[in-house]
Amino acid sequence: MAYPPHDVLIDNLQACARGDGPAFEKLYRATSPHLYAQLLRIVRQEAAAQDCLQLVYLRVWQVAGQYDADRARPMTWLSTLTRNIGIDWLRRQRPQEADGDAIIETLPGESDLESESDINQQAESLQHCLTELTMQQRQALELAFFEGLTHHDLASHLGTPLGTVKSWVRRGLERLKACMTRFA
Repeated sequence: MAYPPHDVLIDNLQACARGDGPAFEKLYRATSPHLYAQLLRIVRQEAAAQDCLQLVYLRVWQVAGQYDADRARPMTWLSTLTRNIGIDWLRRQRPQEADGDAIIETLPGESDLESESDINQQAESLQHCLTELTMQQRQALELAFFEGLTHHDLASHLGTPLGTVKSWVRRGLERLKACMTRFA
């Protein structure tokens, strides 16, 4: 999914912080398809994804002034908010069940109650830690996280054997978790 250049999204977020409704509408139109798809992959129910998307944009409207372009790209920041809200929804639905998606559980982020500076710090730490992965590990994790690809989808997309892809994901998650622990 294509969205406007970073500088346009940054301008929209800054305008939202000033209470600019038309800028908020532009931001919504430009980013909501991507964020909705991300939520749909997390919560796996259309109605829940729509409810969560509404919560995402309510949160964006409330905290847009805390976005720091020097710490995270706009879509990284928005995706982190989205991911946290989706995971919180899952946890509220199944508080006693362990989430079966290892990628969601391994990446940072606990709840939408985190301060925005914590989210920005996590995004910055995550970007740094991703640079420590091999190209294959990073690509596999990014496709799994941002595009919602399964191991089988990754193997097909990358033209790589399933076992190799599983190893990239497993080792990448281990390295990412170890790196993120250093920042905790």
